[in-house]
Amino acid sequence: MSDDSTRPIIIKRKKVVAGGAHGGAWKIAYADFVTAMMAFFLLMWLLGSTAKGDLAGIADHFQNPMKVSMSGGDGAGDATSILKGGGKDLTRQSGQVKKGDVEAKKTTSFSKEAQAEFRRKEQERLETLKADIEKMIEQSPQLAQFKKQMLLDITSEGLRIQIVDEQNRPMFDSGGAELKPYTRDILRQIGKALNDVKNRVSLAGHTDAAGFVGGSQGFTNWELSANRANASRRELVAGGMDDSKVLRVVGLASTVLFDKNDPLASVNRRISIVVLNQKTENAILQEEAPEAEEADAESLPDGLNLPGTGKGTAG
Repeated sequence: MSDDSTRPIIIKRKKVVAGGAHGGAWKIAYADFVTAMMAFFLLMWLLGSTAKGDLAGIADHFQNPMKVSMSGGDGAGDATSILKGGGKDLTRQSGQVKKGDVEAKKTTSFSKEAQAEFRRKEQERLETLKADIEKMIEQSPQLAQFKKQMLLDITSEGLRIQIVDEQNRPMFDSGGAELKPYTRDILRQIGKALNDVKNRVSLAGHTDAAGFVGGSQGFTNWELSANRANASRRELVAGGMDDSKVLRVVGLASTVLFDKNDPLASVNRRISIVVLNQKTENAILQEEAPEAEEADAESLPDGLNLPGTGKGTAG
């Protein structure tokens, strides 16, 4: 048996190449790069969302760290305005005014398809209301005799109901705003029907072109038409219509004639009640001029007969 001390010792050396195709050094470098980019974008976001007053305060702090202890205040970025809270906004009570603090007006937008569908359904409701009122007139012996004096049509503003004078059957006393008893009945029944729809209502009083003796210096058709429109409003409310549904009451004198060929015709003396569509209602509420009633030419809808056109005194 040979001596173990004489056995040769074999040492194997393995050559290790750093990195290589499967090394991990690049991953460390990439992670450092991503971390730096995240820090950069975070810094950009903070700078973009910070108010100018705060940024100025941060910069001023490094230029003059003793400002707060010397001049007081909640921070180095306090505005110099004597108003509490700083800035020019009188509604602010504390803190700096910044762009993000002002709440933008909330607007609701609808797609064209939704708007078209809304207008279609609204048009259907107005046409249904028109048919209901026409049916009410036909079925009521009290109203049927005044059928020729009640004209209904759909305009760009909504459903228009016009109650016109007839030569031998006026709605008001001559030159006054006192309603005839049968006119009261007509308006009260219409008021009850109008309360079944959510649309708001506009009333306009019209006169013929005959003036008063005093001329423009005294009582005129402007006052007369306004008084008649308001008297009609009271009767609509008395008939059951909610007073909050009335959006506008105006007197137009003889500016919008029904029969333009005969300014003195009795048909020009009328009350116009418009069940407003949403577009016109919004225009009135926004103090924008809605489409003029004259745009519809006050023309008679097909199938309606013009009442007798007698002439008379003012109003």
